[in-house]
Amino acid sequence: MKPIRIAAFVLIAAAVVAFAGVGRPESAGGAAKAAGGITVSGTGTVTSVPNQAEFSLGVQTNGSTAREALAKNSQEMHRVIAALSSAGVEKRDIKTQDVSVSPSYADEGQVSGFSARNSVTVTIRELSKAGDVLDAASNAGANEVYGPTLTRSDQEGEQRKALRSAFADARVKAEALAGAAGVRLGSVTAITEGFSGGPEPYFAAVPGARVMADKSPPIEPGTQDAQATVTVTFAIS
Repeated sequence: MKPIRIAAFVLIAAAVVAFAGVGRPESAGGAAKAAGGITVSGTGTVTSVPNQAEFSLGVQTNGSTAREALAKNSQEMHRVIAALSSAGVEKRDIKTQDVSVSPSYADEGQVSGFSARNSVTVTIRELSKAGDVLDAASNAGANEVYGPTLTRSDQEGEQRKALRSAFADARVKAEALAGAAGVRLGSVTAITEGFSGGPEPYFAAVPGARVMADKSPPIEPGTQDAQATVTVTFAIS
């Protein structure tokens, strides 16, 4: 009886193993679903014309004492700020940048007086008025003029356009790779925004001498680029 029982157990075990493979086609040589995906980087650039400018306008005065130099400076700076307002610059666009008083030295190294300085950053939202604003400030007493930094008022919108362009570039690359590999491009599984340096502002110094009314400095906006990069992973099938 023992040999018969052993043979029965062997047959039952074989049957269990056979039925365990039912419903699992991959064990019969079927291909498993494709895993992973295609990861690509895309870049986008949007070129636009700046429509606003930022300047640094300042007043430097001298006096025999620190108090005298600062008093002169404050008087001059009040005139400059009033002139900016009269030229159409809003109060929110005038911001104090620096106030300082420092000694001046003679050749022998002795203190010969004091120099006071006060400067403000000014945002001019209508670029066509920049020359007139600078002219008004200079005639009011501004003897330090630096700029401009030219930008777009809708810079964030331009950056979003660049991001959409970068994504479109990534998709084109992924489709090319999928075609070369003989697979189909699926849905997006991951997106990472890469670092992009913002628009490169144009910055130049304007001579500190007073500007004549008939010689307002011309401001040419040129163009600037908003750039974006993205890394995108697409599923494949």
